[in-house]
Amino acid sequence: LFADADREVKKYSSVHVNEKAANVNANAFDHIQMKLFRSQRNLYLSGFSLFLWLVLRRIVALLTQLAKEMTSHAALETQVNDATEAAKKYMAENERLQEALSEKGSGKKKDSEEGTDEKLKKEVEHLKAELQKTSDALSKANYEVAAVKKQSEGLRKEYNHLMKEYEQLQVS
Repeated sequence: LFADADREVKKYSSVHVNEKAANVNANAFDHIQMKLFRSQRNLYLSGFSLFLWLVLRRIVALLTQLAKEMTSHAALETQVNDATEAAKKYMAENERLQEALSEKGSGKKKDSEEGTDEKLKKEVEHLKAELQKTSDALSKANYEVAAVKKQSEGLRKEYNHLMKEYEQLQVS
C-alpha cells in the first residue's frame, strides 16, 4: 500500500505540473488536486501504519526476549539457592567432622569411639532394614510385571483367535 501510494503521489504530482502549464479548465485542475490530496493522504496513512507495524513487531520481539530472560533468570536463581544450601550443608558437616576429629585427639577418644560405634551400628541396622524393604518391593514389582506380561500375552492370543474367527465369518 505504501509503494502504491508513493507511485500515485508521483503520478499526480507530475500531472499537476503539466496540467498547470497547459492552462486547462478549473474543474480538471480541481479534480487533479483532489486525486493528489487523496494519494498524499494514503501515502501518509500507509507510511504511518507501516511504521507502527514495525514498532509493534519490535516491541513483541523484545517482550518475548524479556520473558525468556526472566524464565532463565528464575531458573538460575533457584540453582544458586540450591548450590548455596548444599554448600552450607557441606560446611556444617565438615565442621562437625572436624570437631569429631579434634575430640578424638583431645583424650575423649574412648568415650567418643563408643558413642560413634553405637551410632554407626544403629545406622547400619537401619540401612539393612531399608535394604530389605527395598529388595522386597523390587521382588514384588518384578512379580507384578511378570503377571502383567502373562496377562497381556493371554489377551494377545485371545485377540488373535477372535480375529481368525472374524475373518472366517467374513469369508463365509
